[in-house]
Amino acid sequence: MSSFWNEIKAPIMALAPMEDVTDTSFRELVTRISDPACLHILFTEFTAVDGMNHPVGKERVSERLIVSESERKLLQEKGIKLVAQIWGNKPEVFHKVAKEITEEYGFDGLDINMGCPVKNVVKQGSCSALIDQPTLAQEIILATKEATHLPVSVKTRTGIKKHDTDRWIRQVIETKPAAITLHGRTQKQQSDGLADWTEIAKAARLRDELAPEIPFLGNGDVLSYQQACQYTSEYGLDGIMIGRGIFHNPWFFNPEETERSKEEKLEQLVLHTKLFERNWNGKKNFNILKRFYKIYTNGFAGASKMRAELMNANNYDEVYRIVDVHSDCTV
Repeated sequence: MSSFWNEIKAPIMALAPMEDVTDTSFRELVTRISDPACLHILFTEFTAVDGMNHPVGKERVSERLIVSESERKLLQEKGIKLVAQIWGNKPEVFHKVAKEITEEYGFDGLDINMGCPVKNVVKQGSCSALIDQPTLAQEIILATKEATHLPVSVKTRTGIKKHDTDRWIRQVIETKPAAITLHGRTQKQQSDGLADWTEIAKAARLRDELAPEIPFLGNGDVLSYQQACQYTSEYGLDGIMIGRGIFHNPWFFNPEETERSKEEKLEQLVLHTKLFERNWNGKKNFNILKRFYKIYTNGFAGASKMRAELMNANNYDEVYRIVDVHSDCTV
């Protein structure tokens, strides 16, 4: 069945789901500074279906699915799709939660996390652990598809301890997901070493053979929009999903201008802080923001000193004061 995934002209460009990164604040900031011709799909943070199914834990877990009014309006204006990523290991819970998310939230699609290599998640038999449980993995995909009219995609890795791309991707393709994104590392590698793009290409050729209608994206170590376009062509893909590359350059999806001024960087730092404060004040730890400050405070005189001060800030007002001291940026 065709979906928005099939309507986007290649190369499809997506920002990966990342814990404590791709919340509504950061997604809105990225959307604001991106060219909609260069960014097509955003993902939520990882959302546990068990948590969504828990009478006590649901309130906290469902924060990962919050979309601010300003973000939603901006996405609609720019025509960018928003997909909720979910994870777990029980098909019946996937079915229940997928139905609930479909009915109660305004997402454009659902994505199943079968790639996260974090040990405490893997110990539960979830995410990348499902690579070695193909029957269960297929049941999860099919149960999710059965529960929703939204397109259901899958993000995964090439294997557990070694590449097992041929066997595993064949089994994923059998369930006919709306799209597949393959990270070119095994579970054992975590984020170490280099992503193996020959394995990603191998999987794409299987897709060509078995289900050419399924869009196929690669993921891993892509640090520029130009590299993303090159890899799409070189490895025969439909697009690229960007993860850590966004930390090298938040303007990743607006590639025409490569040099950003100090004023532009600090403007985005302030905007990000204000969005986070508005959306999460009293709900999320202020210190989460500090991982982002590093991406705005570089490449200009005094950046390291400013960065050190921001790392020691204790609240939003201190951040605004530090920025004010270091620039003429209005806060």
